[in-house]
Amino acid sequence: MRVLEYLHINRLFSLEALFAILRFLAITVGGLALLKLLSMLTARLTRNRLTPQGRMVAQKAVVYAGGVIVLLNVLALLGVNLNALLGAAGIAGIAIGFASQTSISNLISGLFLISEKPFSVGDVIQAGDTTGVVLSIDLMSVKIRTFDNQFARIPNQELLNAKLTNVTRFPIRRMDIPIRVAYTTDIRRVREVLLELARSNPWCLDEPEPLILLSAFGENALEFLLGLWFVKDDFLKLKNSIMQEIKERFDAEGIRFGLPHRTLSAGDGSPALPVRLEPAAAPREGRPPRDGRRQRARPS
Repeated sequence: MRVLEYLHINRLFSLEALFAILRFLAITVGGLALLKLLSMLTARLTRNRLTPQGRMVAQKAVVYAGGVIVLLNVLALLGVNLNALLGAAGIAGIAIGFASQTSISNLISGLFLISEKPFSVGDVIQAGDTTGVVLSIDLMSVKIRTFDNQFARIPNQELLNAKLTNVTRFPIRRMDIPIRVAYTTDIRRVREVLLELARSNPWCLDEPEPLILLSAFGENALEFLLGLWFVKDDFLKLKNSIMQEIKERFDAEGIRFGLPHRTLSAGDGSPALPVRLEPAAAPREGRPPRDGRRQRARPS
């Protein structure tokens, strides 16, 4: 029996009306509870067979398909003409399809991302200006939690066309640290010091070996590249420790970092202009005095 037939006041309190209402509640409440149970069962059965994003897609497929079945049964129980409803839905679907081309493009891109598997839930990715941990991979978008604890949603179409870097795809990574030292520095000594620091740091791997490369003769300094291999979970530990160790050891060894400097000349082979520091002029009456440490550089 259809529930709408018992909405009249004379039939509302009949036994048939009671059975119809109970059937309606059983389909609605029981169907939703069954969908919840099927979703949990799907996650448990696919735990060791699918990736995290695969499990998410399987769970959502079960929920969406079951939700459609429950909805159709509820509508049939309410006396809605499903044939007319499906016909109207087909016409509306065509109109909505033309109006939602972007959504369809995101849906197709999501299928490509799921099949290609460039990253998984829990990976750290960098897409454009956004870097963070992947929370979920849906058919329309990817949800990311940034390192400053913000929520970012990237449409699948943009993610598929953008340059994407999976930071934590492999178990080990290399940290590249550029180092600039003065031209008067002993190159061999710099190599020895950096190698000692790399071997003594507990977060730096011995295999692969650290990379120490004299990469360029810069404008104001010799440019070295220090490459250290580490387990991906030890990034912050290695970064914090090795930077402090380099500064302290260079100070102890008398190794000066390369800093920009300028030489003033009048040109035509003339010698460099000497520069003399003069104390700041005395403040005028009525004006607040300037900081005595400020000085002006003038050519002598």
